[in-house]
Amino acid sequence: DATGLRPGTPVVAGGGDQAAGAVGMGVVRPGTVSATIGTSGVVFAATDRPALDPRGRVHTFCHAVPGRWHVMGVTQGAGLSLRWLRDIFGISRGPAHATGDPYDQLCEEAAQAPPGADGVMWAPYLMGERTPHLDPHARAALVGLSASHTRAHVTRAVLEGVAFSLRDTFTILEEMGVPTTQIRLGGGGARSRLWRQIQADVYGHDVELLAAEEGAAYGAALLAGVGAGQWATVEEACSCVVRVTETVTPVAADVEVLRTRYDRFRTLYAALHPAS
Repeated sequence: DATGLRPGTPVVAGGGDQAAGAVGMGVVRPGTVSATIGTSGVVFAATDRPALDPRGRVHTFCHAVPGRWHVMGVTQGAGLSLRWLRDIFGISRGPAHATGDPYDQLCEEAAQAPPGADGVMWAPYLMGERTPHLDPHARAALVGLSASHTRAHVTRAVLEGVAFSLRDTFTILEEMGVPTTQIRLGGGGARSRLWRQIQADVYGHDVELLAAEEGAAYGAALLAGVGAGQWATVEEACSCVVRVTETVTPVAADVEVLRTRYDRFRTLYAALHPAS
C-alpha cells in the first residue's frame, strides 16, 4: 500500500554495490575474481565459506548470491591517481588528440615508456590506504625521478603503481588460500588497452574484458531477473548473459620486469611512513 505497487508485483532484494557489480561480471563462483578500477580500485573474490584475514587487510561479507560469501581488498586512489595526474599536467579535452579524451592521450604517451618506467614508481596513497595498510594517514609519492624522465614515464609509473597496489590484494588472497583461476577487469580503467596489459603483466595472469561495462547496474538487473523467475539461479543468469570479449595474456619478459618492480613497490610504504 505504501508504495502503490499492484498486488503480486515481485519485489526482489539486490545487493551492495560491489556484490551487485560482481554478479554483473559473473564473479559468482570460487576461482573467478574481478579487478575493478574506478575512482577507487577493488579486487573481489567469491568464496563458498567465510574467508577471514586475521590482520583485517581485506573485507569479508555475504555475497548477493545465496549461500556464497566474498572477500575484497580496496585501493583508495586507483583511477583517482590518473585523474589527479591529468589535472596536475593540465591535460584537457581538445583537438590535440583524435578522440579529445585526455585519458587516451596520457595512455598513448605512457605506452612510449618501457615496463618499469625506467625506475619511476608511484605509491597511490592520495586518500590514505585500505588494503593492505589500513592507514588513513598514508600519503602518495613519486619515487625515482631524474631529469631524464618525461611525462610518459610518470604516467606509466602511475598506471603500474595502481596495478601493484591491486596486486597486494591478490598476494593476500593467495596467503589465505582463496583461489584465482580467472581475472575479469571492470571500471573505467578497463577501457585502456595499455592498463589492461599492465594488469595482466603485474598479476602474471590472463585477464578478461567483458561486453557489459556497467557491472553493478547489470548485476542488479540479473538479480531482479532471478527473483522474477527468468532464471532459476544467479549462476545460471550469469552463464546466460555475461560475455567475455577479450582475453589479454601476460608478456613473459614484462612479467619478470614488473615482478622485480613490485618487490620494490612493497618497500615504499614503510620507507615513506616517517615522512607521512
